[in-house]
Amino acid sequence: MTTNDPLVSTEWLASHINDANVKLLDATFKLPGILPLPKDDYLAAHIPSAVYFDVDAVSDHSDPLPHMFPSAAQFGRDVGALGVSNNDTVVIYDAGGWVAAPRVWWMFLSYGHRDVRILNGGLKKWRAEGRPVQAGEVTAKSATFKATYDERRVRSIKQMIANVASRAEQVIDARATERFEGRAAEPRPGIRSGHIPGALNLPYNNLFDAATGTMKPLDEFKKAFAGADVDTAKPIVTSCGSGVSAAVLTLALYRLGVENTALYDGSWSEWGKADGPAIATGPA
Repeated sequence: MTTNDPLVSTEWLASHINDANVKLLDATFKLPGILPLPKDDYLAAHIPSAVYFDVDAVSDHSDPLPHMFPSAAQFGRDVGALGVSNNDTVVIYDAGGWVAAPRVWWMFLSYGHRDVRILNGGLKKWRAEGRPVQAGEVTAKSATFKATYDERRVRSIKQMIANVASRAEQVIDARATERFEGRAAEPRPGIRSGHIPGALNLPYNNLFDAATGTMKPLDEFKKAFAGADVDTAKPIVTSCGSGVSAAVLTLALYRLGVENTALYDGSWSEWGKADGPAIATGPA
């Protein structure tokens, strides 16, 4: 594909799903403790030919933080085991709540694979249109994937602490306003409530239509970022609870032509730890 828009439609996928070089990944994800487990949802019903991409499995298992970016070598091994090669067009979807598909899309970009797309509306729109699903696990034939990590797309806590002082990059937090302002408890135990000092807040669910599962029009993106006091002409880092829903903001910015943003991988699961850096509460 030659388009720069990361999204593909259900119509496009239906007409290309059997192409040999199109590899479909189901990246359904949920917060800890929510049942049924995302893998069980996948096994119950997924788009035909889709292989399950486990966000928690394709991660750095030596890091106690949730689903942190793995090494390039591990990412290459893991996605190769899912049948993805460097020559493939990768199409990712989730259940339709825009949680993990953008995270996996950003991971592929961060490891050097540009031919990667997201199904607009995900499984929700696919099923609403009466398109086929299948149950059970799809086992792919292993492929070779060579990954090269682009560290410019990801931020560490050390970089984020330095940024609090320099304010060189705007930090946009994708969590719900109640969590951002410190008025609601965090879903992960032992994590403080609040936000990174100086951060702005734009809840990720403001960027898609909950009824259809599709992303909102670009004009509404512009209004949403402007309403959150984000200057899209200046450097941006996205953040959230654990580095997943932040990528929804990353995706929206990318679709507006703001492609050189970064994602704070540890996000609030790292910053909000009891012994973490200083926090702020209240509105941005």
